[in-house]
Amino acid sequence: MSTAIKIFHGRFGRVALLDMDKPLVPHAHHHCHVLIKASGADTFFSVRDRLSPLTDETAVLVNAWELHSYEHPGPMAPRTVILALYIEPSWLGEIQRQLWVSGHPQFFSSPCVEISPRIRKLADDLAMEMYYSDEIPPHRLEAVLFDLMIAVIDPFSEWRNMRSMLYMRGAGSLDPRIRRAMNYMRENVGTPIDMTALAARSGLSRAHFFTLFRRSTNLSPNVYSNVLRMEAALEALSENGSSLADLSYRLGFSAPGHFTRFFRQHIGTAPIEYRRVVQRYEKQTPG
Repeated sequence: MSTAIKIFHGRFGRVALLDMDKPLVPHAHHHCHVLIKASGADTFFSVRDRLSPLTDETAVLVNAWELHSYEHPGPMAPRTVILALYIEPSWLGEIQRQLWVSGHPQFFSSPCVEISPRIRKLADDLAMEMYYSDEIPPHRLEAVLFDLMIAVIDPFSEWRNMRSMLYMRGAGSLDPRIRRAMNYMRENVGTPIDMTALAARSGLSRAHFFTLFRRSTNLSPNVYSNVLRMEAALEALSENGSSLADLSYRLGFSAPGHFTRFFRQHIGTAPIEYRRVVQRYEKQTPG
């Protein structure tokens, strides 16, 4: 069974140390997503319809809203501990203005890259500190995360040449009918959505709606809806507020067991385990 060793959740996004031995379903995030092997066996992620190896020498880079999945080599394959960074583009942009572009769907040109000794050391140091320390001071954690992200971003993106990205397809090119449908889905997370009715609401047939949605976002409407529910679940679990049963019903699941299965398929661990290991970092005031 896959387990979460430690998870930090804050304005920077999430950073997780995950002990994985089961695959995950195809999913996406709005984050700038970096995956680095911390220890254990080599493994794979599927990104852009091909397998990307995760080894001591390689990292897997996933753009915002890019469909991907974890592909554990097999039920008897050894475990892999993964350092997973889910970084908010807005947080990067607060520190370095040009890095708002890290939310661009083509920010990273390649999903599998060879990492430098500096990236390897920064990742190892962070993973070791997460594993052995009860807590990392907020300002130190943010500094370490930013250093690691810059070490990854500098060689593997075109962020310093934003002009070249202006001509790539981005959020601004969304069909207005699809944008309205996405807004409706965001405003109704937890409410069962009839995709046929949503298509009609958008002035489209169901088939045309699904085709246009995928063309605009590279995701199906159902996957996008699942992403919204997962993000709402992760945010709620990091706040340690409502019961798991209440959260399950609030997110539109007919029973807590269905929520647990959904959560495990997307994250690899049960929601009760996630809540146990997550540490919330509240927004820091300057000073």
